[in-house]
Order: sequence, then structure tokens, then C-alpha cells
Amino acid sequence: MLTIGTNSGSNASHPTPTAAASGPSPLKVVLLYRRSCEEEEHLVKVLERHLIQCGFSVFIDRHISLGVDWAKEIETQIRTADAVVPLISAASATSEMLCFEVENAHEAAQSHHGRPKLYPIRVGFTGELPEPLAGILDPIQYLLWEGREDDERVSESLTHSLKALSGAKPAVRVVLTKGLRLVPRPAAQPAPRVPVAAMSASKPLLPLEPVGGAMSLLSEFYVPRAADTELRNALIRYDSIVLIKGGRQIGKTSMLARGLQFARERGAKVALTDFQKFNASNLENVGNFYLSLAESIADQLELKVLPSDVWDEKRGANVNFERFIRREVLGHMTAPLVWGLDEVDRLFVCSYASEVFGLFRSWHNERALDPSGPWAGLTLAIAYATEAHLFITDMNQSPFNVGTRLALDDFNRDQVRDLNTRYGSPVSSEEDFERFYNLIEGHPFLTRRSLHEIATRKVSVAEFESQAALDEGVFGDHLRRMLVLLAKDPGLTDVLRGVLQGKACPTPESFYRLRSSGVISGSSQADARPRCQLYATFLKRHLL
Repeated sequence: MLTIGTNSGSNASHPTPTAAASGPSPLKVVLLYRRSCEEEEHLVKVLERHLIQCGFSVFIDRHISLGVDWAKEIETQIRTADAVVPLISAASATSEMLCFEVENAHEAAQSHHGRPKLYPIRVGFTGELPEPLAGILDPIQYLLWEGREDDERVSESLTHSLKALSGAKPAVRVVLTKGLRLVPRPAAQPAPRVPVAAMSASKPLLPLEPVGGAMSLLSEFYVPRAADTELRNALIRYDSIVLIKGGRQIGKTSMLARGLQFARERGAKVALTDFQKFNASNLENVGNFYLSLAESIADQLELKVLPSDVWDEKRGANVNFERFIRREVLGHMTAPLVWGLDEVDRLFVCSYASEVFGLFRSWHNERALDPSGPWAGLTLAIAYATEAHLFITDMNQSPFNVGTRLALDDFNRDQVRDLNTRYGSPVSSEEDFERFYNLIEGHPFLTRRSLHEIATRKVSVAEFESQAALDEGVFGDHLRRMLVLLAKDPGLTDVLRGVLQGKACPTPESFYRLRSSGVISGSSQADARPRCQLYATFLKRHLL
């Protein structure tokens, strides 16, 4: 279980803070760790003891029961912290709850002058992080703990960084200058100590791959759907705009990645922008946003020009960006460009969203008016979950009602059967298959994770079903994340309570928001229902 802890709720005794904590309020530090990991359990105790001795306020609560109040407390403590310290091991790196908590801290920092600041500590793990964790943490220097001999070094290094934070000033507004870069590059990281024996040892390949995040292009567990074929056809035609829409964890990013790879294989140039990787300075205003966008494209296409060197403050932001794309990108291309835009939902709440989407729509219009012009060589592939019309007032100035629109749905029975076969048919009988399908109802992530667990642990479907919705069960991490997400919006939580009692969603907005978040399914307000039986069981226990 991934836990956020606090000294206020723990029964353990703690050292008394030193005099350094008197006077101004001490800095508040939140520690994130995975409770079932012995190494993380050890390190979090070491850090907690050391930080309290140095006068910091450390949030750890190991004994809070799950529920809406728990979820609200987690949300509040992270967003009001000065620093958040995630401990990242091989196990917690794939934790949905850890990822969500880090995302919460990152989002809070966008609007609170960089607070809370993230200080990641790797716990015997130096592998690649999955997205979106990688986009947030890769640019940050991390501390590396490889054994108990590192306790003192890591504690002292963290304390030193936190003391420097106490005197840090709020971020200064970015001023456009030649040579300016807004897109961070990965920070130089400490090299792990490699034991001599480990250097020569070869690990056998695992028959099953980890479940979570975007799926590798080489994965044998990717199940194509009708939308995959439609995406390829759109890319063969080089449509101006391709829209990929679906709820959370339905496979949009994995599908987009395969579409982009298909475009590469056909000779197109490809760029991908994941808006989860953009930080506060990237999103502060439309000028910074466009400059960051241009830097991302220039880096991926290995252009020799730095966008800030050709930006002209006398021109408007739209003009600068459009001019850069037309002259510096499309003007030097000898092949079509397919530009993937992932997690576009993040832009919907930005004040300049209509301006950006209006520009994208204008490129589509110009291509129709001048088929031989520069915009004929550009395809935008846009992946998103939220209903665009809830945020964009003038849909005639939006790219979301033109081009090729693809909708991703949950797996049907045949697709679940296909995936079951790829896992070696751990669900063997027809009776067990129906029981399994009725529990998960084709939810792509849950289906993969369930089959992985059943195949790995060699448990029956009945045994798996009895444990699936438990707070500490195999999906505990996933379900807790959903609870914390709901706690952000009490009004929406009340709507969900009604749905769990068989009522319709009261407004179209509440229906679309719950559906895009992946909590419910259905084709209309009156048809709203929990996305699967697993969700219904868990949510009824904690919300009703």
C-alpha cells in the first residue's frame, strides 16, 4: 500500500523538534512511500526521525481509515506542503497512487510559486520511470539510497536541500531573451554502485511485462481495436486533424504511439508533445506556452534554430508561433509532419485555450483553401478525454468538431478473450470467463492487470474476485487514487452517490465529467452507471 504519513496520526513516539522550529512556522514536509516495501519502510522512519530533530514538520499518518475524509486530508496535506519527498523503488515507480500524489504536488506548485517542491529519493532503483512520472521527475536531481549505509548521507543531503528551500524566493517571471530555454532537460543523476557479482549476472527474461502506463511498441499484450485501423487510414490520407477521444486508462496514449510509429515507417517526420510534462513557466501565459511548444518540436526534429532567437516581441504570440511552424519547421521539411498532442485536456482550463485551439483550427481551414500550401504537410493527432464543448464556447473556432474523430471504448468480450489467450488462458472455463468479464466489464487497464495477477499468482477467478475490491487488495492503489480524485469535487461526488443509487446524472456536464474521468460509463445522463462492478462495489462501500 502506498501511504502518506504524518507524525500527528502515528502511535509511534517521535523526537522532540529542536529550537530551530521555534519562531517562524517550520517547513512542512510530506513523505510518500509504499507501506509493503521493507526498504521504504526503513528509510521513511530514518528520514522522519532526522527531519523532526532538525525542526521540520513531517506529515505521516499510518492509521487513517479510507473514506472521503481520508481522501480530502491527503489532498490538503500535499497541496499545503512546502516540500514533498517521494521514495521511489521498483515497486512504487509503477504505483498509480504515488503517481497521482506527485501529480498533485506538481499541479499545486504551478499556482503557489513553486511550492511544494519535489525532492525525489530513489530506493535501490535507477531504472526509467513511466509517464507521467518521468515527465515531472526526470528534470529533477534525485538522491540515491542503495542500502542502510546510505541512511546518514541521504538524510543529511535532504536536510541541506530543505534548509536552502526555507530561504528561497518565489519564481521570477520569465523575460524573453535570446538563447532562452523554457523546456527543461533531464538533470544529471548519480550513478548507482554496481556490485561485481551483479555485473556478470544475467537475469532471465520475464514472460509477463509490468502493467501500467503506455504500452511498449513491442508489447505482445496490445489488443488492436477498430479505432486503430481508422487511425492508420487517417494517417495514410494525411488528414489535417485526427481526434482520439476516450476516458481515462482506456489506451489513448498507447494507440497514439502506434499511430506515430506507423507514420514514421511510412516516411513521415514525427513529433510528440505530452502536455503533462509542461510546468508552471511553460503554461504561465500564451507567449511562454507557444515558445515551449516550439522548443519541444525543434528539439525532436533536431532543428538548428532555437525558437527564442527568432521570436519577435513586436509580433503577437500567435503570429510568432505560426511563423515559426511555417518557416522553420514546414519550410525545411522534405516529408509530411505528423504531430501528436497528448493529454490536451490540460489546456482546457488555461485562459488562452480558445486562442490556441483557434489557431489549430485556422491551419485546418487554410489547408482546405490552399491544398498545395505549407499546411498540407501537417497532421495534428490530438488525444484527449474531456468533452471539449464544456470549455470552448465557440466550437466554430475549435479543432474538435472537424477532421477525423475516433472514439476509444472499453474492450468487448472478443477482445478480452484475445487478451486472455495472450496471457496463456489463465481464465479457462466459460463460466469463469463470464464471471471475470462481469467484474471488470472490459476496462482495458483492469483487464490487463487482472489477467497478469491471475496468471502470476495462479489463483482462481473466484478467489481473485473476492479480493479485488478490498482496500488492501490488488487494486487498492488504483481505487484509492479514484477516491482522492473524487474528494477534490464534493459536488461531483454527490452526483456519483446518486448514480450508485440508480439515479440519473442531473446535468450533462456532471455526466461528461464523470465519464471522461473513467468512473462511469453510459451513452446519456439517464444511462449513467459505474464503469464496472469492481468500481460499484468499492465506491458504494466508501460513499454510501
